[in-house]
Amino acid sequence: MNRRNFLTLTGTFTGGMLVLPNFLHAFGQQNNLITGEQCLVFVQLNGGNDGLNTFIPYEDPLYYDLRTKISLNKDVVVGKNRGMAFHPALKDFAQMQQNGDLTVIQNVGYPEPVRSHFRSQEIWQTAADSNKYINQGWLGRYLDVQCHDHQPTAGINLDSIDNLALKGMEPNSITVKDPDRFKIKTGKENVTLSENPQLDFVRKIANSVVEGSDDIQNALKQSKTEISYPKTGLSKNLEWIARLVKGNLNSKVYYTSLGGFDTHDNQLSIHERKLTELNDALYSFYTDLKQAQLLQNVTIVVFSEFGRRVKDNGSGTDHGTAAPMFVIGGSNKGTILGNNPNLTDLDNGDLKHQIDFRSVYASLLQQKMEFDYSKIGIKNSPVSGLF
Repeated sequence: MNRRNFLTLTGTFTGGMLVLPNFLHAFGQQNNLITGEQCLVFVQLNGGNDGLNTFIPYEDPLYYDLRTKISLNKDVVVGKNRGMAFHPALKDFAQMQQNGDLTVIQNVGYPEPVRSHFRSQEIWQTAADSNKYINQGWLGRYLDVQCHDHQPTAGINLDSIDNLALKGMEPNSITVKDPDRFKIKTGKENVTLSENPQLDFVRKIANSVVEGSDDIQNALKQSKTEISYPKTGLSKNLEWIARLVKGNLNSKVYYTSLGGFDTHDNQLSIHERKLTELNDALYSFYTDLKQAQLLQNVTIVVFSEFGRRVKDNGSGTDHGTAAPMFVIGGSNKGTILGNNPNLTDLDNGDLKHQIDFRSVYASLLQQKMEFDYSKIGIKNSPVSGLF
């Protein structure tokens, strides 16, 4: 069995019971190699979220001229600040910013943008140029360097499929759909080991699954949910992440996602519903962490693979380019970075990006993780004024 096949078998664990032989459970028991209290939580909005209807240039007449069917009236937007305001469904985003806990980074994108969902997500997840392909994710590369050796729960992906962003050379992350069911039992088999290096790799992977299960269950035993979360998938994932943070799992990275943002048609109602789900889930998570006095240790990053075109298509919007990112917690400065969208200077109908997303990554790694971002191939300078 080669590495690829074994990773396919063990890399994603969505719940239930996995039986492994005792030698795998006993192999290489190691101490936690990760130190420090800071962690990053990523919420990926899949489908291409419409940034212009999320953080709205409500004072710009061109916004209404170009979006005659889907614009949001200036009387309904919330959290007005410097000519920008939030979609009314994001009332708690506005509150978090008023509290000084949310920063908006405007016009985020990358040169030579790609409008393919899959490829643009891949670019964001690997931090590669749009014309280059990398097999490891940017967070996976960070964990490879940071951990020195593998640490099974350095990264946690709350999903049913693996995320390229967390893929590295070592098994430093685990994908799990339901942490409460992520329980591993060891069997009674006696196995004679060879000197085969691939078998050693198999042992390391399998052992990381066992250790990860133990670590997650221990963290869950030491924590409980203090507030009421909405009954949605994203809310449940963020509730799990809060439990793991409060239970001292000491993971460096948590990742989850919310789909449904590909709003070519019927955008007003669909977008309102998805932003409501995002708002309610994140505000519950924010409140939970703040109540536990942990918000300063947790930096939440909300982003999408691209924005939408500036002009509507009648009932929705098509694939575009630049869009805002949102950073919550982690002692960010609670401000707005970057200029308001310039609707008079477009690139073939699309917003021009002002801030490269890799500059945001550089800032997160340098200022929150105390890590030299150049070690994983990021060349962009950090965003100033974020923390």
